[in-house]
Amino acid sequence: MAGERVKLKVQARESRGSAASRRLRAKGLIPGVLYGNGGEAHPFCIEERALRKAITGDHGLHAILDVVLDGSQKEHHAVLKEYQLDPTRPRLLHIDLQEVRLDQAIHTQVVVELVGESAGVKEGGVLSQINREVNVEALPMEVPDRLELDVSRMVIGDSMRLSDLRVPEGVKLLDDPETVLATVSPPTKIEEPEVVEEELEEGELPEGEVPEGEEPEGAAEQAAESEGDAGGEEQDSEG
Repeated sequence: MAGERVKLKVQARESRGSAASRRLRAKGLIPGVLYGNGGEAHPFCIEERALRKAITGDHGLHAILDVVLDGSQKEHHAVLKEYQLDPTRPRLLHIDLQEVRLDQAIHTQVVVELVGESAGVKEGGVLSQINREVNVEALPMEVPDRLELDVSRMVIGDSMRLSDLRVPEGVKLLDDPETVLATVSPPTKIEEPEVVEEELEEGELPEGEVPEGEEPEGAAEQAAESEGDAGGEEQDSEG
């Protein structure tokens, strides 16, 4: 939900680099950087469990994080800027936070969620979501965790665009209004290959067949060769 705020206590860190980050992760800590409004960077680390709790849940990834560096009472209002996941295991490797002012709009991406059962799907059509995220502008406290697109009236052949998406007051869509978000296409038909049978002229027989009472072409020659071979074998045996 928009406007969710989560307090996040972090530890300042001085050592930077891949080796130092590996040592932190071995202790169950996730390295990160808080980027300030003035361009300054504050390296920090935080327990992975506390971080996961802060960036997951009903508020999604758009919660306002009230970051407090250890030894300080000042809160830095920040949003999630970027995070890195381990490609082989389900764990966080690094996180970047961006400090924001609550009275200034920010640009971010919001997930589009399809809701409702499409009429076209009931008829056998295929519903496809073409774009899953859109770019928006809003005050940090007004960024929604998701935007819903009602597809219940879509029939086969329909498309829904960004202009069909309804957003809360205070949220501005930044992408092209003609950007396609979802389509319903006809069901895929698997056509069996046609077997083409050649038409035979009157009196013509299928390939490989001979008229009744006649021998296949070359049959007499083959029989003669067989008799000759048999005779040769008998002479060899007598000799």
